[in-house]
Amino acid sequence: MNNLTPVIACAAVVTVASAIALRGGRLASASGVRADLEDWALADRRQGGVLIWCLLGGTVYTAYTFTAVPGAVFSSGGIGFYALPYTVIICALAFVLLPKLAATARAHGHVTVADFVRDRYGSPLLALAVALTGIFATMPYIALQLLGLRAVLSVLGLHADGLAGDAALTAVFAVLAVSTYRYGLRAPTLVSVLKAVLVVGSTLAIGAFVFGRLGSPAHLFERADAALVARDGVSTLVPDASLAPAYVSLALGSALALFAFPHVLLVAFSARTGAVLRRSSVTLLGWTAMLGLFAVFGVGALASGVEPPPGRSELAIPLLVLDIAPGWAAGLILGALVVAALVPAAVMSIGAATLFARNVYLEFVNPRATASQVTRMARMMSLVVKVGALVFALALRDQAAINLHLLGAVWVLQILPTIVLGLLHRTPHRVSLLSGWLLGMVVGTALVNAGGFSSIVRVHTGPIDVQVYAGVVGLAVNLTVVAAMSPLLDRLGVPRGLVGLLQPVRAVRHEGVSR
Repeated sequence: MNNLTPVIACAAVVTVASAIALRGGRLASASGVRADLEDWALADRRQGGVLIWCLLGGTVYTAYTFTAVPGAVFSSGGIGFYALPYTVIICALAFVLLPKLAATARAHGHVTVADFVRDRYGSPLLALAVALTGIFATMPYIALQLLGLRAVLSVLGLHADGLAGDAALTAVFAVLAVSTYRYGLRAPTLVSVLKAVLVVGSTLAIGAFVFGRLGSPAHLFERADAALVARDGVSTLVPDASLAPAYVSLALGSALALFAFPHVLLVAFSARTGAVLRRSSVTLLGWTAMLGLFAVFGVGALASGVEPPPGRSELAIPLLVLDIAPGWAAGLILGALVVAALVPAAVMSIGAATLFARNVYLEFVNPRATASQVTRMARMMSLVVKVGALVFALALRDQAAINLHLLGAVWVLQILPTIVLGLLHRTPHRVSLLSGWLLGMVVGTALVNAGGFSSIVRVHTGPIDVQVYAGVVGLAVNLTVVAAMSPLLDRLGVPRGLVGLLQPVRAVRHEGVSR
């Protein structure tokens, strides 16, 4: 096999991560995992500051992010840097929203965000919409982590369409499936600490190799500018001013959507206190700084003349690493990217499985289920979600996963008003929220489809002719419907739902399943 030294080094890193996931989860739960969902899915809400920083950062800043952002810079120029304001906005929103949501969840026994919605609005149907949207938006997101993993394997010589590559991908994911099935959130929490160490080390190492071999940042941008002109006939390192609405709406919409994804809220609900979340939200800027350097490495890939296969710009960084670093160092760095995929994939599968068990199975399929039955269903669904994502990644084209993730981000943005407005003392009508969600889903999906599965669409109405993020357009329609329908429903005497989360959560059912 070619690249034997990098392969061995990469395998060593993945082996260590696998051992931590399998053994560390057991050590973190020395007394055994209890038969309730709060312990399995939220690690009993006892995560401290360091663990939350590692887990939240490791979940938000995925392996696909660390390859796709520099890949976007490599293929499209400066607009790929939208990820930097996007992640800065994330830190601000996390500081404001997550502590309050987590405090409410702790006080009222909510395990999922759909629990919060159900109790806040008194609407099982609205909670079901939130749960199903979160599940369907998460599935292609997990598949994207596999694409990041496959990108690394293909660079190492394990081709994406070959038996060896499929076997390696399956083996790595099998360890992930077993560890999360047994130990829930504890397994990816411990691996996230290793991920943080590896990402910090990889960022410093790649920076040393890039700037040492290719020159200063100014020299990199100069060479990349010339490479873009030679390749595309024009330099796009500085985006055209006409793309400002697209740039701003993409950054804002992506940041807002993140706080409706169930895996991010799951991590927040696992925090020990609100103060832990506030500190972690501020220090997430450290992850943003590392992502910014990876975006610059995309410029370095342009400057170095790396040539990934057509349509595979996410390979630019792995190819650059293999080209400029010694074999052992390249293997360690690429191993870090593999581990970077495992943490978010695990947390996403736990989030989707918990939503299904708690807000679909218990609510509509088996309302008399015990706590242990609900937990068992969540654990089984975590396996089903991972297997589904693996089959999806192996059977379909990479572009299909990317297209579905674009749709998923647009969809999940439409449940954000239900979540955020639920924190207000006076909530909108549940009927208006459900109507706004439905129309926002339809409009967002139609725009993405009409634009050929591009998240940036052209809006031409009268004198307005701009390119914007489709999810933001859907969200604007959603909020307009909510704002217009709520006063009308007030006049018709339709109740708004519960008046503030002042009542205790409904009585605990069989063996501690609270609603």
